[in-house]
Amino acid sequence: MPETSARELDRLFAMMPKVNASDLHLKVGSKPMLRVAGAIREVETEPLTAADVRRMVLAVLDDEQKRQFQQDQDLDFAYSVPQVGRFRVNLFMQRGAISMAARRVNTDVPNFKSANLPQVFEKIAANQQGLALVCGITGSGKSTTLAALIDFINATRRSHIVTVEDPIEYLYRDKKSFINQREVGIDVKDFRTALRYVVRQDPDVILVGEMRDPETFETGLTAAETGHLVFGTLHSSTVAQTFGRILDMFPPDRESLVRHSLAFNLRAIVAQKLLPSIKQGVDRVPLCEIMIATPTIQKLIREGEDKKIGDAIRGGDDTGMQDFTQGLVKLVNSGLVSKKVAFAHAPNAEALKMRLQGIDVGDDHRILGD
Repeated sequence: MPETSARELDRLFAMMPKVNASDLHLKVGSKPMLRVAGAIREVETEPLTAADVRRMVLAVLDDEQKRQFQQDQDLDFAYSVPQVGRFRVNLFMQRGAISMAARRVNTDVPNFKSANLPQVFEKIAANQQGLALVCGITGSGKSTTLAALIDFINATRRSHIVTVEDPIEYLYRDKKSFINQREVGIDVKDFRTALRYVVRQDPDVILVGEMRDPETFETGLTAAETGHLVFGTLHSSTVAQTFGRILDMFPPDRESLVRHSLAFNLRAIVAQKLLPSIKQGVDRVPLCEIMIATPTIQKLIREGEDKKIGDAIRGGDDTGMQDFTQGLVKLVNSGLVSKKVAFAHAPNAEALKMRLQGIDVGDDHRILGD
């Protein structure tokens, strides 16, 4: 019976790469559900009973995992299906029954071109030291962008790369670099613990899946100060909001010190969201706001002139910088998104309209360059 039940779950996992699904959900009273291109789709089968879900998920757990799940009512674990792939699984209780959410771990790591990322990302990846942040809400494509950055380094220079992720979403194969991937909840207790010891592991490049608290952020910033290239993420929607989130982590009396450290060590901030694409074979494309730490940007950070950073980004297209409106213009002109989608996601529809006509307008509606 356990072997048969495990095969039931394996068959559902085997469907995922066939339809390019990122996630599988099992819930009592519902049909199995797959997330494809960001949308939930039902598997055409009978709704699951409590006995169905319990039988399938317990069949793939060892005795220690069963004990832990019974104790905590929540469990993270990794599961592999031969010739299919690896999955990051979370079991949890809801309304007295077991539910499951599983994420497929990708082995096909995207490059900048396949991920539709601007060429400036090569410049970001070429840094030898410092901090680069990729920001956005859940589901904004941060993991894909980070994977492209890491694999570019992997393919172009000899480095030791250590990643701390929750969960691991891409599995890397060593190329010129060698990579150690640590998964929170499986390989290490939490981000803070992992970062406490990571510099002892002789890394050149460190990827921190999420900088969610001041201790984690400060440790990452210290690693950047001591000669490492550090990539991290924050749940913020814009470059301006990212600065606010960082400064809010620390007491006011430390703001000046944090600003000086950021001015010296920050290399780039990318804020992004995913938009539906009109290009055949492309489901979604990233819309990016990109800030590169030029001397002008560094001076604004140091002096607390955050409100002027937006204008500096808009005027820095020669360095690869762009705001969301400039990014929308490029996506429209390259045939990746429709004008309808662009206007629906534009921070300022009038500014987008004028820029599509070749007129550059600032936040204050003043035509720039006059």
